[in-house]
Amino acid sequence: MSVACMSDRALNELAQQPVVARIQSGHKRYPGVVALQDVNFTLRRGEVRALLGKNGAGKSTLIRMLTGSERPDAGQVFIGDRLLEGPDALLTRRAGELGVRAVYQELSLVQDMSVAENLCLGAWPQRAGVIDVPGMLAQARHALALLGVDIDPQQWVRDLSPAQQQLVEIARACQGDPKVVILDEPTSSLANAEADLVAAAVMRLSAAGIAVVYVSHRMNEIRRLASSCTIMRDGRMAGDVALDNTSTQQIVDLMLGHQDHHTQTVTAPKGGDKVFEVKQLSLPPKLHQVSFELRRGEVLGIAGLLGAGRSELLKSIVGLTPFVEGELILDGVTLICPNYAQMLQRGMAYTPENRKAEGIMPLLGVDENTVMTDSRSVSRFGVLNWPKIKQATSAIVSRMRVKTAETGTPIMTLSGGNQQKVVIGRWVYARSRILLLDEPTRGVDVEAKNQIYRIARELAAEGKSIIFVSSEVEELPQVCDRILLLQQGTIVKEFISPVDVEQLMSEVLMIQ
Repeated sequence: MSVACMSDRALNELAQQPVVARIQSGHKRYPGVVALQDVNFTLRRGEVRALLGKNGAGKSTLIRMLTGSERPDAGQVFIGDRLLEGPDALLTRRAGELGVRAVYQELSLVQDMSVAENLCLGAWPQRAGVIDVPGMLAQARHALALLGVDIDPQQWVRDLSPAQQQLVEIARACQGDPKVVILDEPTSSLANAEADLVAAAVMRLSAAGIAVVYVSHRMNEIRRLASSCTIMRDGRMAGDVALDNTSTQQIVDLMLGHQDHHTQTVTAPKGGDKVFEVKQLSLPPKLHQVSFELRRGEVLGIAGLLGAGRSELLKSIVGLTPFVEGELILDGVTLICPNYAQMLQRGMAYTPENRKAEGIMPLLGVDENTVMTDSRSVSRFGVLNWPKIKQATSAIVSRMRVKTAETGTPIMTLSGGNQQKVVIGRWVYARSRILLLDEPTRGVDVEAKNQIYRIARELAAEGKSIIFVSSEVEELPQVCDRILLLQQGTIVKEFISPVDVEQLMSEVLMIQ
């Protein structure tokens, strides 16, 4: 059901174009969750279709169905008039042969190869059994020309700007005869001027008759590129709308759904004396003149789109990335570009966005992952005391509600939510006073999310101060006393609890 209808002229023009991809009554279930339920999705030649929804709404599953990396439990996927079928191991290749391409947020280019080599990677043009270098260069120039990109195909990828690398990734997807190109947050890490280059490439694809599925939360960008928008919620199609006569508020309503409007929120801001202050912090091109303060017992949220500078801000504060200008004031002491070790000694803690790669030692036990932040408390003369380690870990496991059979269980065997609680718990064990939590609920189930919210509020009630960064904008009012909106490295607005979820979401989506 949609909240708006296309104009008759636009509807007629679109209806005359052939269907290039279709999901019919698609259904997909994973253990404990229905990812897609009775989804019908149709894409036509030359169409630029925006795909919107909260994290977990089903966007990624829909994309994986189109690319053949997931097979629907029920329903069918058609590329053109051909049913996407075959052995699981060959389904992705089959989708590619039928013309489906995808460019994901994390680029997959080989930095120490040339542009041409990246474009032809895995499908080298050959002559007499060896790579045809002139043919490879000609093929690369043709792919780049399709997008109107002026890049030397012999240039090393590592020497390209982020926008140029994104364009090379798109050009690689356009090799052969693509019918559908899926772009997942292609401008999330780009500045406006760089994003314009990607936008121009998208319009060229559309003009060439290639359908584009465009995943983004930048409404100004979506409205400029797409004529239609599919909105997903809880694995279902919440709406197919025409963007020219649908307001951002209507889109927010479809994304959130009526039941989410009544989610419990923090009703009154908490916080005591000021314990930490950021003044005019700059780290070009990501951060520009960022200033704010944090109070004792406060949970401060940072909202913003991907690429807004949220993670860079936390890393600069904790000393992992030196900032260029500005200063930090912690407990009344001014700090100019302190390092990570100094900030930890002063009671600051940091949990990274990428938990699996940066937050845990997967082969070590829950116990070792917990006490690594303060091993001196459980050792004597450099020798670990395992009874003390078990005692200390048991206390943290109980307090953080970690589900594990034994404290020595390898942390990699725990669920994502329990891993995250251990990562936070290690800093509770270290008696840290200020916790910087970067995407603490990413990849965890609903129960674990609610537990993490509760843990954050309990720590704040004990006088600890927390900065809570999340791309799931709708969860911030549930846990934060204040929320700062970060746009392109600058704080543009502040919200004081209680915060209306719809208003916050609208502000985030409407930023330019």
